[in-house]
Amino acid sequence: MFGRKKKKSEIIGSVKLKPLKYPPKIIVGWAEAIGGNTDLRDWFLESDDFKELGMSVFAIHNQDDARDWLMKNGYAHLMAMINGVEGNQEALHWLEINNFHLLKHIALAADGHETSLEWMIKNNHNEFALLAQKIKVVKDEIEENHNDVHKFGTD
Repeated sequence: MFGRKKKKSEIIGSVKLKPLKYPPKIIVGWAEAIGGNTDLRDWFLESDDFKELGMSVFAIHNQDDARDWLMKNGYAHLMAMINGVEGNQEALHWLEINNFHLLKHIALAADGHETSLEWMIKNNHNEFALLAQKIKVVKDEIEENHNDVHKFGTD
C-alpha cells in the first residue's frame, strides 16, 4: 500500500484501524519526540496507550520495521500521513476518501504546503500545526542528508 516495497494492501484489509484521539499535551509531546526528544520517544514506546506515537517517530525516520508495525497494528492512517509527507499522492488520496482530513493537512503542511498549515491554525488545530512543523524539519533534514554527496551511503 502507498508504494512501499511490500504489499501492504493485504495487511490493511485484515486490520481494523485504531482511533487517534489524544489530549493536546500528548500531541505536543509527540512533536517533541519527533524533534529529537528521545526520553519522550522512549516513554511513548513503553506506554500501553501511546506506543504507536513512538513507533511513528522511527517510521518518520524511514525505519521499515516501525512502518510495518504501524501497518500491522491498526495504524495504517499514520503510515498514510507519513507517506503523504513524502509526497505520495496515493496516500494523500486514501486519507481524503477515508475522511482523515486532519491527517492529510498534517502531511501536506509537513511537505511545505502553507495552505494546510493555515487551515490547521484557522481551525484551532495548533498542536497539530506544531506537529507538522516538527515533521517538516525532520523530513527536510533527511532529504538534505540524502542529497549531500559527503554523506552518501552513511544512512
